[in-house]
Amino acid sequence: MRFFTSSLFDYQLPEGHRFPARKYGMLRRQLLNDAVLSAAQILVSPLADWADIRRAHTNAYVDAILDGSVGSEAMRRIGFPWSPHLAERARANIGGSIAAARAALEDGLSGQLAGGTHHAHASFGSGFCVFNDHAVAALTLLDESAVERLAIVDLDVHQGDGNAAIIGPDPRAFVLSIHCEKNFPFRKVPSDLDIGLAEGAGDGALLEALEQGLAEVGAFRPEIVLYQAGVDPLSHDRLGRLNVSYEGLMARDRTVFRFCRDAGIPLAMAIGGGYADPIELSVAAYANTYRVAKEIYRF
Repeated sequence: MRFFTSSLFDYQLPEGHRFPARKYGMLRRQLLNDAVLSAAQILVSPLADWADIRRAHTNAYVDAILDGSVGSEAMRRIGFPWSPHLAERARANIGGSIAAARAALEDGLSGQLAGGTHHAHASFGSGFCVFNDHAVAALTLLDESAVERLAIVDLDVHQGDGNAAIIGPDPRAFVLSIHCEKNFPFRKVPSDLDIGLAEGAGDGALLEALEQGLAEVGAFRPEIVLYQAGVDPLSHDRLGRLNVSYEGLMARDRTVFRFCRDAGIPLAMAIGGGYADPIELSVAAYANTYRVAKEIYRF
């Protein structure tokens, strides 16, 4: 099995910034230290071609990120200051997602130790998301005829409004989002199936909703699932509000992985959101997703 990451993901942000960019390197080190993954299984995320990014994003927006002409208001909506590093980091995130999707089609499972940037829309970024990695990967696979049908299974605590806006109208794709209803984004874009959970819903409600959601995903008969495995539903998360336990998140992941494995559907995953304080609590949850993947796929 092949998984992807990049040193570009560890991003130096201003003092006091609330985005925990150091979590990517921490996750890589924990997976290696705990022998969940070997060094040989972790590859460098390639830089995406700008032409691929333009499949999901407007030329004007891509050019503005590329050359730094993007306005300060647009960057405030994203939540990061612009820099050449940010542009390259976003490009690596997209490249890793495309590479993971292609590897999953060959091996049955892949992913990157980043990604899940589901708040980016065609003409703007939002919520710490510059470009939308699963939207670009989905359109790349579809445009290249690598698959004819695919699904995005988004289990981050925040609704995947960018996925819904970019991919939702495409009849070749099915977008599922299970999230906390009263949480960001406050203006949600309808997915093919949205299941909004009440604040504090907990493990049982999440797993019940997942059974319902996966039944509809299965009925769509996708040839690959792009899995947004955000760990911000965790009870420790500063931005979550769903009060899901570590065991509940592992049961969630186990359900998704078994569903795809048993149906013979390749799966490419992204780690999505995680904002616990200390961030080590989120990193532990990310690592658990990989532990469950190893348990199910036996790599």
